[in-house]
Amino acid sequence: MLINAELLQAALSGYQAECARIEQAMAEIRRELRSSTSVGSKPADGTKRTMSAAARKRIAAAQKKRWAEYHRSKEVPAKKRKLSAAGRQRIVEATKRRWAAARAQKAAAQ
Repeated sequence: MLINAELLQAALSGYQAECARIEQAMAEIRRELRSSTSVGSKPADGTKRTMSAAARKRIAAAQKKRWAEYHRSKEVPAKKRKLSAAGRQRIVEATKRRWAAARAQKAAAQ
């Protein structure tokens, strides 16, 4: 029984030391999280950041310039060509001649 109690006491002290080490590491992580500020986060004092009208105007002008450059670089699609009635008629007649020739050739082969 004595060995069992000593063993348990040693295990308990080991776990307590490990718990203290883990709590210390957690405290360090919490300190790091508080000290680092991410981009876009609110200021610590809770005030809202404001931007001057001139700054807003500069940002808008830059965005318009980027938008114009982007759309200027795109190609304008070519206009679709229209087929005239006379051109269409010539195509129809040529197709009929080709089919007639193909049928004649087929009939000659048989």
